Amino acid sequence: MSSAVALEILRDNSAYFEGHFKLASGLHSDRYIQCARALQHPGPASELGAMLADKAREAVNDKIDVIVGPAMGGIIIAHELGRALGVRAVFMERVKGEFTLRRGFTIGKDENVLLCEDVVTTGGSVRKVQNILEDAGINVLAIAAIADRSGGKAGFTVPFVPLVSLEIAAWKPEECPLCQNNVELTVPGSGGLS
Repeated sequence: MSSAVALEILRDNSAYFEGHFKLASGLHSDRYIQCARALQHPGPASELGAMLADKAREAVNDKIDVIVGPAMGGIIIAHELGRALGVRAVFMERVKGEFTLRRGFTIGKDENVLLCEDVVTTGGSVRKVQNILEDAGINVLAIAAIADRSGGKAGFTVPFVPLVSLEIAAWKPEECPLCQNNVELTVPGSGGLS
């Protein structure tokens, strides 16, 4: 039920697109999800955060102490998850290409972390954050996301809790059927989708 409601929220807030898109990974796709379009509004952001918090509670038996999201996509949903779960939320940002905690944020080794992301395609960013935290001896309980574009194929080592799971094709540019058919390519950020 929450999956259908979450997808409806994304559609109602112009956060779900069909066409020909170049993703941040460099891959091409026929669908694009820009959760920020929904998260910019307090009502939908709160609703998505509450639904995701409910799913995370079901998946995680341990106490969640802190929510961590990679910047940029994970910041707002981390905050909303923190609000719904009554815990603090922080984010990690890239400095010289590597994720790090800044702005005075700290996470204790005795704290249990729920990682979150807005959209997972390959899971690369959230996986990097997970590895950094685990290398520091911090317990990562699970990963939560508003949307999973991989259809469950991201392959995390901890439970993965998405609100919406879609198997959306992603192709290398040289293998993209949309390119082969000369369908105009939109690069989010340059096509009004940023």
